[in-house]
Amino acid sequence: MSNRSIDPHRLRYLALGDSYTIGESVDSYECFPAQLADRLRESGVDIGEPQIIARTGWTTDELLAGIDHAKMTGPYQLVTLLIGVNNQYRGRSVDEFRTQFAGLLKRAIAFAGNDPNRVIVVSIPDWGAMPFAKDRDRAKIAAEIDMFSAVCRDEAEAAGARFVDITLISRRVPSEPSLCAGDGLHPSAKMYQQWVELIIPAAKAALASPR
Repeated sequence: MSNRSIDPHRLRYLALGDSYTIGESVDSYECFPAQLADRLRESGVDIGEPQIIARTGWTTDELLAGIDHAKMTGPYQLVTLLIGVNNQYRGRSVDEFRTQFAGLLKRAIAFAGNDPNRVIVVSIPDWGAMPFAKDRDRAKIAAEIDMFSAVCRDEAEAAGARFVDITLISRRVPSEPSLCAGDGLHPSAKMYQQWVELIIPAAKAALASPR
């Protein structure tokens, strides 16, 4: 969880998620929220360091509890939400995920001043493409990841939030090993950089919407 360099005069960014948001196995400045904020500043956007509410292993209900515990106060001009891989990994149902994800998205929109245009939902990476999963049923994992990500897309569209699909990038790992971190499971800084290339247009559009 990070709350660095909060300046009331800068735009505020809240990143909600799990290991993919904190950047497990990479340096803190290499996680995708940090790289996204850097890219926005490079383009002239005066945005502060991201406030990150995330932990490795969190499911949707655990993220909800983490939000309650953090007691953040909005509004934030940008909110990203990436969650669900641990629901799939633990064999939790898609129906349960939909209900809990919808609740999380509602919270994210509230943090964004009740403006869904300022919320970006990010699809779920496919951990089955990582070396860690070499002895697993990769086709089954991929199919389930797609089902959970489809829920994220559906709920984002229904709420009027933005959606960015980064799942295909994660599936390049077998042919591009440098996209995987040293632990054999999580993305490398290079993969997060590629995510940011897809997220940055949505982030700029979100920040350009009237305040």
